[in-house]
Amino acid sequence: MSYNTFGRVFRFTTWGESHGPALGAVVDGCPPGLALSEADIQPFLDKRRPGTSRFTTQRQEPDQVRILSGVFEGRTTGTPIALHIDNVDQRSKDYSEVAQAYRPGHADYAYDAKYGFRDYRGGGRSSARETAARVAAGAVARLVIPEVKIAAWVEAIGGDAIFYSRFDEEEIARNPFFCPDAQAASRWERKVDEARKAGSSLGATVTCQASGVPAGWGAPLYAKLDSELAAAMMSINAVKGVEIGDGFAAALATGEGNADPMRPGADGPQFLANHAGGIAGGISTGQPIWVRTAFKPTSSILTPVETITREGEATEIRTKGRHDPCVGIRGAPVVEAMMALVLADQKLLHRAQTGR
Repeated sequence: MSYNTFGRVFRFTTWGESHGPALGAVVDGCPPGLALSEADIQPFLDKRRPGTSRFTTQRQEPDQVRILSGVFEGRTTGTPIALHIDNVDQRSKDYSEVAQAYRPGHADYAYDAKYGFRDYRGGGRSSARETAARVAAGAVARLVIPEVKIAAWVEAIGGDAIFYSRFDEEEIARNPFFCPDAQAASRWERKVDEARKAGSSLGATVTCQASGVPAGWGAPLYAKLDSELAAAMMSINAVKGVEIGDGFAAALATGEGNADPMRPGADGPQFLANHAGGIAGGISTGQPIWVRTAFKPTSSILTPVETITREGEATEIRTKGRHDPCVGIRGAPVVEAMMALVLADQKLLHRAQTGR
């Protein structure tokens, strides 16, 4: 069995391959009557789109979305919403060497071991290209949670992190790195350029905050909001780590240092800290939700790496073609989309159980 669907009430299924004719998503469980058109989806795809700067893959994909079903007279009908995105700039010949040998760090060998067959053109389903479908589905999910504001940014590239004392939310849209620190963005230009020219790649950390989530979303024990978010983020190709709130730093704290003290407030408790990242016992507390994701360096690099062929013979591989020198840069819109998809699902689950 192959798992290509995520969600419980608000569900989406992605389909398509990196070098196939098209890819897309089917969104099911969306409430009826929501205003929806391609114009509501396209801005989010444009943020993730490749070829927008020298710091990303130079594959030129317009990523124009078409709504094929589930919308009538500009409103959702409650039936499955089919989203279609054409692939227009594939260069499958770049992957002739990948057809014969595995890229270390990529899913080439694992897919072959599982299926006994794989689509080597860009990695097929294991390509980051698949995330375009998630971003399209995430745009639909945002319509279900208008009370929530979601923002993601790149926090570090190659270990070089931003300074939160210089955090400027408006700066995120002013540079090609989704970076809220203008000085860090300037440093990253040189850092990513050097990696690209050396035929290498860099990892990145992406942080996402969702504010406006009311207390009560999520459920114990097996539909915890944080476990759903962790699963969603880990499902993104190239993500190798997820933290909620303080994450691993919580293991270094004392009980009192990790607590989020509360005082009486006008509209419920006033929290004096948010080490838990807005989630306690798997249920939202009403505080901003914080999620941090770690993206590994792109596995397709020009630097020769030792590997084996499909026949098990020793060789080296250099991956030609157009690849992101830091795939985490375009990860910010994808992380936002997955946050929206989980929160939309959890809102509908909460409403189904409690009537609120």
